[in-house]
Formats: sequence, structure tokens, C-alpha cells
Amino acid sequence: MTTQPRRSFLKTAGLAGATLGFPTIIPSRVLGADAPSKKIHVVQIGCGRIARGMDIPGVLRHDATRMVAVCDVDSLRLADGKDMVQSHYQKKGVELEVGAYEDYREALQHKDIDAVSISTPDHWHAEPIIAAALMKKDIYVQKPLTMTIEEGRAVSDIVRKNQCMFQIGSQQRSGGQFRIACEMVRNGRIGKLHTVKIGLPSDPSGGSINEIPVPPNLNFDKWLGCTPVVPYTADLVHHQAGSVQERYGPRPGWLRIESYCLGMITGWGSHHVDIGHWGMDTELTGPIAVDGKAEFPKSGLWNVHGPYHIEMSYANGVTMVIDHKFPNGIRFEGSDGWIFVTRGAERVTSSDPVPAGNAAKALQASNMDIFRTPLGENEIRLHESPNGDHHLDWITSMQTRKPAVTNAEQAHRSTSACILGWIAMKLGRKLKWDPVNERFDGDEAANALLSRPERAPYGISHMKKS
Repeated sequence: MTTQPRRSFLKTAGLAGATLGFPTIIPSRVLGADAPSKKIHVVQIGCGRIARGMDIPGVLRHDATRMVAVCDVDSLRLADGKDMVQSHYQKKGVELEVGAYEDYREALQHKDIDAVSISTPDHWHAEPIIAAALMKKDIYVQKPLTMTIEEGRAVSDIVRKNQCMFQIGSQQRSGGQFRIACEMVRNGRIGKLHTVKIGLPSDPSGGSINEIPVPPNLNFDKWLGCTPVVPYTADLVHHQAGSVQERYGPRPGWLRIESYCLGMITGWGSHHVDIGHWGMDTELTGPIAVDGKAEFPKSGLWNVHGPYHIEMSYANGVTMVIDHKFPNGIRFEGSDGWIFVTRGAERVTSSDPVPAGNAAKALQASNMDIFRTPLGENEIRLHESPNGDHHLDWITSMQTRKPAVTNAEQAHRSTSACILGWIAMKLGRKLKWDPVNERFDGDEAANALLSRPERAPYGISHMKKS
């Protein structure tokens, strides 16, 4: 928690606009642990499906925090987000007028803010992370970390330089079965690890290319951000019509468009590759070679990859294989056995795939006795999130100023491996990668895909980074 003196908040907050101020925070009991100065003040950036289903509730359920403002470029979502947070505090008897901003940068100007929770589309991750880090705010951001290797390197370096407490939405790190699986692998319970197999879903093609008027509640130019200007279509951004449940239930169209998301290789891949790296002890490096192939749609709006196969080689001799035909999860294979770990029947959102049959078991092994032998005194023990709660792990990190279960470099490296897989799929050939300098060896066509053009005034190339 920051130790700077806090100013009183102005109870003038309403909906989007430059004149909005910040709220007065008056808990029912204003002394002791409930005093406003004892709370971690959080701004929520992005109020869509993942924010409502995971990140807003994840912060609100802990009394150590106060979500004092929400931000979104869609005024309808902004109003829904404000109402969700406001109603939560009203039910708890906490008087708090939640601020609402179209531009997250206005909210960050307030020195009373300690932290940000970022739940925006993938192409809008790097900029608010860097903006918050430069102002020394602590950061929670949804995965994947970034869209490009260049963005990821900038994010990791700036977060580290400013000593921000960081957490990425790789919530599997806080799931007991994933930690246990990785501890068993790291401690040699399946012998020498040689292969990691990762199964991910794939996305359908389709999506309407017919231009329609931009909804009056959406600042479409700002939503596009650093990406090129394109016509607005019904299947490009997110759902507009219907009840609250209908607006936030289905997966939005942008998840299937490469300008805003690289597809399942980063969408789900950043979850599973992160666990693969955790078990492989390669969290701070990357592969040395990558080969991939995939089918890409030839028509329609949605252009992310379909069926695919990727193989990555690491300097420690382990091969990671990612394929849409594998069960959704991570299988570690060693000289003396194997371990398979997945979410089982757990769903984070209603659209999450659930493995069928025996693959639905959260933790399996060639010999289940692997899990019955307790760890020895000198064996490796990995970070255990309190109560298995990923958001609480971040909050605890902010309170103690000790690292959370994930840091920005680990997030960058797991996302990078996914992006390298995407580049190999796009080029359709084997590539040699230098994980120290983060460049491809002698392949300028591949190196050209480590960054992308950015439309001014958006993008990290147009930000002042000091």
C-alpha cells in the first residue's frame, strides 16, 4: 500500500466527461482498519465481460480495497460498471460515489489512486500498463500481456524500473492443482522432463463484414486505439443489444480479429504456456527454436488462426508441443512418467471449453502415488496464493510489497512464446530464436513481426516513457 498522504476525494463523480472528479469515501466506520486511508484505492479500466465476471468481483470481495472509479470508452458499459460497483458498496453500507471516466488517463492523475485493474481488449493492454507504471501505480492486467514482443519488453522493463507490484490474469497459477503439478515436475517426480504437450481450443471463421453505423455510446476511434481505422460492423467490437446478461455473456468479436487479438494461441495459450514454463523452470527465458503451421480463414471478418500445430525447443532439452487436437490442459512427460493438469470442470466464463471424459479430471498422472509423497525439507516449493485467490494474491503483494505469484517478466516470457508460435504459424517455417536478445537469427521477415505500426496518437511509440 502506498504511504503518501491522501487528499479528500471530491464527491462530484458522474458519467464520462473531462469535468468528473473523484468521490468522497466514507465507510460506515471511519476509524481503525475501515478508515479511508487504510484502503487500497483501485481504478478499474475496462468494464466488459471479463471485468464483470472476474476482475471487478475479484477486487470488490476484499475489504482491503476500495474500487473508487471505473473507465470505459463505451458509455453504456461505463454506466453498467459504475452501477455494479456502486451497488456493491451500498449493500455493505459504505458511502462511496464511484467516479466514471471515458479516458483512463484522467483517473490516473489523482495521487489518491494506488492501483489499476486492466480488463481491456488485448490491443489496449500495453499503454495503460505503462501509463500506470510511470506513475508508480500497482497493476493487475488481464492476459495476454501484450500483442507484440516489443510491447512486452517495454512493459516488463518499465514495471520493474518503477517497482510496481504486478499481477497478470494467469489465475491458473493460484489453482492448487497447477502448483502441485509444477512442484512434482520441478522436483523430479516424473524423472527427467523431455516433453510438454499443451492442448488449446480453436476459433471459428465468419463474422459480418457489412458496415453499420457506430453506436452513439461507443467512442470507436478510441476503442481502435493504435490499430488502423476500419469500418464498424456488428461482429467487430462487443455486443450492444439486449439485457445485461445478453450484452456480457457471449465472447465478443474482437477476440477473433488479429488487429486486436492473435487468437487462441495467446488467448488460452498464455494460460497454459505459463504453467508449462512454471513446471519447466523456464519462466525467465524462452525457446531457442519454433516451428508452426496453421489454417487461416480466407473470407469473413474473423481472421485468427483455426487448426494448428506448433513445436518449440528450449535450451534445457525440453520440447513444447501445442496442438488443437490435444485435450485442453498441460501434459508433462518425463523419463519416469507423466502428469496431466487442467481446470477440470471449472469455467471462468460460460464460453470456456471443458474437457470431456477422463480428460476432465483436474490432475492425473501415470502413477497417482506421485502426489501422495510429501515434499522433503530441501525440495522446491512454489509460490502458494492465499486461499487459492489470484486477486487476493495481488492485494497481499501490494500490502507487503513482496512479489505476487506472477511478475511482469514472467508474463512477458509466457506471452512471448505464444507470439513466437503465432509468427511461425504465419510464416509456416522453422525459426531460430535468441531468447536473450529477443531476435530471430538471420530472418528479417520474422523480425519484422516483433512489432507493428501504431496509429498516432495511440501506441507505446507515441508515449512519453519517463
